[in-house]
Amino acid sequence: MITMYVTYAGNADTPFDREHWINVHFPLVRECWGPYGLERLAGFFPQGDDGGLIAIATCVFRDEAAMRTALASPETARVMADVDLVTAVKPQRSLAKPL
Repeated sequence: MITMYVTYAGNADTPFDREHWINVHFPLVRECWGPYGLERLAGFFPQGDDGGLIAIATCVFRDEAAMRTALASPETARVMADVDLVTAVKPQRSLAKPL
């Protein structure tokens, strides 16, 4: 397994459509990347002292090859185009690999 974290930086004033992200974007991500090995997807909104992150998604793939195949797939263009409907913030990706 490999986990890709997708983070969105901003503050309380940064426009971010939470309803669309959870109810439209997440089903789209599952539809587009599920066939390539996406096993789980979750999102949350950090609470606290306005530390600079407004949303975090965790995408768990079967393995690194599955993740790379999903990201290189034609369906990724749909995923990224939908992000523009959620926010103007460009997401950042980072990986967590098991030891």
